[in-house]
Parts: sequence; C-alpha cells; structure tokens
Amino acid sequence: MINQASAFKRAACPLAAVALGAWVVAPGTSTGPSGLVFVNAAYAQEAEVSPTMVRDRPRDTYYPNTEDLAPDEMRVIACGTGMPTTRAAQAAACFLVELGNGDKFLFDIGSGSAERISSLQIPYNYLDKVFIGHLHTDHFGALHDLFIGGALMGRNIPLRVWGPSGPAEELGTAYALEHMQKMLTWDLAGRVGNVDFGGYSMEVTEFDYKLENEIIYEDNGVVIRTFPAIHSIDGSVSYALEWNDLKFVFSSDTYPNKWFIEYAKDADLAIHECFVAVPDLVSKMRFTPESALLVGTQVHTAPEAFGKVMSEIQPRLAVAYHFFNDFDTSTSVYERIRSTYDGPLSLADDFMVWNITKDEITVRMAVTEERTWSPPLASPAKAPGENDKLDYAEGIGLPADVMEFSDFTKEGFWDVDDVLRPIFEDASETLGREFPYPGDQ
Repeated sequence: MINQASAFKRAACPLAAVALGAWVVAPGTSTGPSGLVFVNAAYAQEAEVSPTMVRDRPRDTYYPNTEDLAPDEMRVIACGTGMPTTRAAQAAACFLVELGNGDKFLFDIGSGSAERISSLQIPYNYLDKVFIGHLHTDHFGALHDLFIGGALMGRNIPLRVWGPSGPAEELGTAYALEHMQKMLTWDLAGRVGNVDFGGYSMEVTEFDYKLENEIIYEDNGVVIRTFPAIHSIDGSVSYALEWNDLKFVFSSDTYPNKWFIEYAKDADLAIHECFVAVPDLVSKMRFTPESALLVGTQVHTAPEAFGKVMSEIQPRLAVAYHFFNDFDTSTSVYERIRSTYDGPLSLADDFMVWNITKDEITVRMAVTEERTWSPPLASPAKAPGENDKLDYAEGIGLPADVMEFSDFTKEGFWDVDDVLRPIFEDASETLGREFPYPGDQ
C-alpha cells in the first residue's frame, strides 16, 4: 500500500507523472484538464478487508484480456516506441488501436514489435489490418514476423496492409511487400501442406502519398484518412482514425509540416514523433555533431519542435514517441518539450495504454506475460489439403517436383520409425480418428 507520504513524493515529481501519464489524486474518478484522468496511485484502503479482495476502483495497471471496452470507448496500446536501433526495453514504432465496436488496427509495425503484440494475446484474425507510415525498417521491419508468426499462431485469413506510394515504383509499399514475399518464398514453400495455409497471403493497398486528408479506409463506422509527411525522401505519410466522434492521429516519422498542423486539429490523442535531444545523439549514440544536428532537427522532429506542433493543434492529450525513454535522457526530452508546450502530455514507453472516451482519457501501463503461446483461435484451423503443395508451386511458377524431397535428401533419412509410429497410433486411439503413419504410404 502506498501511504500519503510516499504519495506526496510521487506527486511532487511532475516528470514522472507526465511520463507515466498518472498523477496522484483523491480516491474515485477524477478528471484533469481536457478530460484527462489521472489514475489514483494512492488509493487508501479504509475498510478492513482481505488484501486479495477485489475493490471497486479504477485499476492503475492494465491486464490484457481482463477489461471489455465500452461501446463508445477507444483503447490505444504502445507496442513500440523506441529508436531505429533495436533493444530489449523498447521495440520500434507500433501502436495498436482497439475500438468498442470490436475493430483493431495496427499503425506501423517496427522491428521488435511483434513480440509486444504477442504479449497482448489477441486472436490474430483480429490483427489483420496494418497501416504503414513509411518503409524504414523501424516502421515495418516486423511485418514479416506478423505475417508468418501470426499465421502460425492462428490467423487463417489474409493479412491486409495499407501503405504509401513513393516517388518511383521501386520506392512504394507494393514493391517492397511484393519483394518481401519473394524473400519468404522458401519459408512459405516449406510450410504449405503442413499447416492451415489460409493466413499465408497478403492483400496490399498502395495509395498516393500526396493524398491530403483523403479516406483510404471506411467500414463499420471507422474512417481512416492519410496526409503527407516529410521524412528522408518523398513517400512518407501520417494517419488519422475517426470513430464515434473520437479522433486518433499518428504521425509516423515526420518533420513538422503544414498537413499535420491542419489535419491533426481536434485530435483526442495525437501521437507524434519526438526524437532524442541532439546532445544525447552525440554522447549516447556516438553521432558526430554534424550528423546529430541534421538527424535530430531536420530528418526527425526535435523535442522543442514537437512542443510547438502540439501548442498549435491543442490535442486533448499529446504523446511523444521515438526516443529511448531512460532515466538519464527523458528529462532532457521533457524539458525541451516544456519550453514550447504546457498541455497534457505522455512520454511514450512500450506497453503504455490510453483509454479514451468523450469524457475522459485514462493513462496506465500494461502488465504482460512474456512466455506466451498462441492466443485463442478466432475461427477453427483447417487441416492441410492434399493438393496444397502443388497449388502453391503452380501459383508461383515452380515445377511440382521441387515441393518434394529429392533423392539426395531422401538418402539422408535415419530410421526412427520405431519411436515415431507410436505417436500416430496414440493420436488415433485418443482422438478416435485414423492417422496413417507417413512411412506406410
């Protein structure tokens, strides 16, 4: 239990409060500026009850799969908030948006984020819609993990991906993902005929990166718009999701630009990149001063510029991401933001959770399981078909014989029939179905 003295110490540290999105307040539901709810971390237990008793109070942590969304509620979970360089503490860019109508959307799918998604234990058939802001690997580098791993863990419908065109065909989303699937040819060929292959296909929608606030997705009351971003070269975009009079905006990577200023206004949650402070790029990332100044202020959005953007658009809650949120670097990011912005703010970290309604926004951290297996299936898996391998080979123009072991490889088999055959016999007896042993066919 946190006593009032320790609670006062936490309340006296505004950086920790803002970074975690939680301030200490009195028991009950309390609403701060712009409807932002500060989770009660100092709730005093007045009744004499068992400490294991469930109390009727808001949770100050989020436990996946334990809370239903209200029909008018949006939940956003950070599955990646870090830098282009990977590390265990923070994956690269990825944000999951869940809606009270049951829909779920992924915005960016950067390196390392697939593990965070797995920790949420959401059936993968519901994670079939991905929106990519641009084609740096820290923004789509885990797509092949979601594609292959998601299918292995239960998705048996196509993975749908939206992304921008580029200034040339070779710099667009369709080209990148076509060649990603070509890269995976051996992987896919080695799985077909062994598992339900329904999820091992991808539907790619490429749209013009120059579209300004145009609708690229509309279904079930959800509208997703795109508008241009400025990052590295042409072909970067930002997104806005609108549903139930709520608005979520995601910049992906961008230099401050007129489109974000215009189309991110009235956002309930505005997530915008906020890069590491320039001095830390030199001291921590070993950049030269020249590179640090260029990357930290021109290629990405500096904290001071992030603050200026948020002061202009005035969201209900601003979220800064794309920096390593460490004890010795977050202070600099925070202070630089506060030099130009004094509104509600979250310094994003992996597994930060925002629950959003028209009346309030609650900010917490998720408690997740690392040793996860497959989540529940959204629809039953199908047994492999006899002709799956032949159909796959024909579909990609390969001769049928490459889908079977060659004589060379067959000569390498070592006889373990005596220990494998009983496994099939046991399955047949236990399940009441005949599973013929492959060696007898």
